[in-house]
Amino acid sequence: MALETLFSPYIIGKVTIPNRIVSTGHDTVMAHHGQVTDRLIAYHEARAKGGVGLIIVQVAGVHETARYTSHMLMADDDSCIEGYRALAAKIHAQGTKVFGQLFHPGREIMETDDGTAPVAYAPSAVPNSRFAVMPVPLELPMIAEIIEGYAASALRLKQSGLDGCEIVASHGYLPAQFLNPLVNRRTDQYGGSLQNRMRFIEEIATAVRARVGDDFVVGLRISGEERDVEAIDKNEVIAVCEALDQKNAYDYYHVIAGTSASLSGAIHIVPPLYYETGYVAPFAAKVKAVVKAPVMVTGRINQPQIAEQILSEGRADFCGMTRALIADPEMPHKARMHRLDDIRACIACNQACIGHFHKGYPISCIQYPETGRETSLAARKTPTKHKKKIMIAGGGPAGMKAAAVLAERGHHVILCEASSQLGGQALLAQMLPGRAEFGGIVTNLAREMELAGVEVRRSTPVTRAIVEQENPDAVIIATGATARRPEFEGSESAHCVTAWQALKGEANIGGRVVIAEWKGDWIGMGLAEKLAREGRKVTLATEMPMAGQALPFYVRDEMVARLHRAGVEIVPYARLYGTDSETVYFHHASSGEAMVIEGVETLVLSQGHESVNTLKDELKDLGVPVHIIGDALTPRTAEEAVLDGLKLATGDFYS
Repeated sequence: MALETLFSPYIIGKVTIPNRIVSTGHDTVMAHHGQVTDRLIAYHEARAKGGVGLIIVQVAGVHETARYTSHMLMADDDSCIEGYRALAAKIHAQGTKVFGQLFHPGREIMETDDGTAPVAYAPSAVPNSRFAVMPVPLELPMIAEIIEGYAASALRLKQSGLDGCEIVASHGYLPAQFLNPLVNRRTDQYGGSLQNRMRFIEEIATAVRARVGDDFVVGLRISGEERDVEAIDKNEVIAVCEALDQKNAYDYYHVIAGTSASLSGAIHIVPPLYYETGYVAPFAAKVKAVVKAPVMVTGRINQPQIAEQILSEGRADFCGMTRALIADPEMPHKARMHRLDDIRACIACNQACIGHFHKGYPISCIQYPETGRETSLAARKTPTKHKKKIMIAGGGPAGMKAAAVLAERGHHVILCEASSQLGGQALLAQMLPGRAEFGGIVTNLAREMELAGVEVRRSTPVTRAIVEQENPDAVIIATGATARRPEFEGSESAHCVTAWQALKGEANIGGRVVIAEWKGDWIGMGLAEKLAREGRKVTLATEMPMAGQALPFYVRDEMVARLHRAGVEIVPYARLYGTDSETVYFHHASSGEAMVIEGVETLVLSQGHESVNTLKDELKDLGVPVHIIGDALTPRTAEEAVLDGLKLATGDFYS
């Protein structure tokens, strides 16, 4: 597929962007005390080196009341200039342009730096449902102060050498709160009519432009469809963009979906794999039809072919491809060289990107843990000085990643997989409803091994005899895990099967099913949906306080919604105790009191995993160095498995 539009330059304001691929603003948790850090610079520099046309740096607060997390950037005083200047220099050195986001969350504040409840300010005293924040109504002097904050912050970005700024009016943040009549109940010049509700966004544009001039880009990011019961009317969003464009208020419009104000709306801030790729593009096209300024669109655009189609059809002028660049910083260069099969496509699992952010950790990628670790692990991927012959037992994510990196560094790597297919548990994950895309981790890692020159032997379990025959310098055990089947009263006599058996069709599942779930991960939830869709009455009994507690928020909330639609009953705090022919017994995990579910035909166990690593004992006295990674070491997730592979492959033993 020709990618001519994607790699054609385009002018925004007076700035020429070399191509249409954008790394959009996203919090990295790499700022420190509100300042740009070396780690943040290295993260963005890697994407600039990979050929992205435009980088929009994460949100920076414009006023002291804008601190919505304890680890965000701030642009409210001159101390930010030095860090931004260093960042801009590194990005510009690669030919990439860079904008910064200017931000005030209004009532959408997640946390404070000391754990106390925040004081939030908004147009009116209307609480949000997601963070349960009751805001203080803004008075006119503070509105003026915040608008001045936008202008002063924009000037600091210009003084730092950035090419532009983006005003964040998306996701239910302060400018969007002024637009929404359900949130803005003011009776002064900032409330009531659409013209009055637009006033805040207009005054920001006027103030910023007066401060930075015409040679600095000023754009607006806005949610077209908030997807919430208290959403801004989408037709009003189009009218706002049209009215602003007629006044030449902004140099571009960046269309996205969702709102931070509710669980249902927040899912669309970083939509998981359950949503179609490019699903925001139809609304972007409606905005593009009424404005002269360029239009960006963001929302599940994970492949250059998808971006090219959106652009060539005229639905937008730029495509935000942030997670695609998190998964593969070199995606633009690979696409330009028509190496499409070499691109490590994002699978929208959300685990290490937004999932890390929500936990307060620097973002990364489960497929490419080098992301976010550019100054540490990624820097250690240097050619080896001592070539070794390495045998890897197990072709799951851990073994595949170790193999790819070791071979890339110059080692002779033989990877043996006992089954006929590579992938390990990822092959099971992709069988669940809506999760077929997760199997991309297997395709991507297999391609990395192929490019690195790994010798792969399928249907070849590693034994002591094979190790003696090959005489490697080291053996890496990555043989994974198996489904855990704990002992409990009645487990031998009742119709009781593991989640793996149920998923692979190795058991006859009755019409009334209870899934006893231990970890709060995707397995029990995904299997519950699958069985319910097949017509069974399903109860998901989880030992955790909520279903999906271990999952990234947006994945969990979307999966809970899917289970609700499918009629699955969810019982929290349920710790499995025993079962008989038709009854399953639980303890309440907190009170210890009995919980009984009757009329059960099949009990499905989703009780975690047990490591498979017997090979270590077989090789104990051979004198060959043995390393154990992934679930073979201890059962965790694909993220830890791949990270284990990278850590081992870049460690001192293999240098």
